[in-house]
Amino acid sequence: MNISKGFSLFYGSKTLEHKIDEFLDRISEAGLIYRKALSVYMDNGASDDFVVHAEQVGYIESRADELRREIETGLYEQNLIPDLRGDVLSLVEDLDAILNAYDGSGYRFSIEQPVFPATLHVDMGALVESVTNSVEQITIASRTFFRDFNSCREYIHKVRFYESEADRITTKIKRAIFSSDLPLANKMHLCSFVDMIDNLADMAEDITDKLAIYVIKRDN
Repeated sequence: MNISKGFSLFYGSKTLEHKIDEFLDRISEAGLIYRKALSVYMDNGASDDFVVHAEQVGYIESRADELRREIETGLYEQNLIPDLRGDVLSLVEDLDAILNAYDGSGYRFSIEQPVFPATLHVDMGALVESVTNSVEQITIASRTFFRDFNSCREYIHKVRFYESEADRITTKIKRAIFSSDLPLANKMHLCSFVDMIDNLADMAEDITDKLAIYVIKRDN
């Protein structure tokens, strides 16, 4: 399906276009709050402030679920872009999974309350920043896909850059954990949280692989 540059997929439905925009806005918002939540956690543990931020992510995730269902229903009811509908639905569901992962991560921190040595706090902050940057770039790439698909390649490249940076920091943190004097059980516990955070960037990169294919399909 060849569609000219700058052509909106949802030219026939401003309502659906606005819902897509709000859905992507919620992902960006969740990333900012998640970053703040983890910063608060490193400083003060599972404090009241952390719980408030974690709950905010949960509220955002719930709203995004509503929007996802409305988008899916709208695509079928209005019979828009039938040739690309499956790709759009897959993209929305994959992005929603990232929101679920944000929410689940905050919940797990509040329940298990891992204690990271102060010497790791700076690197943990850098990891969260790289991960949320990766998710933000896939959010921008997805938004661009709906309006000017040729431009989203630039953001796909940035997703991969931040994902690689997250992997590098993850390795650094794990080396520091396993070279410490912590009991093995504590080391394994902390590393499971590092992997959980890093997985968000992996999810973003997986979406870029699919998005790159969707772009090629639109260009043919």
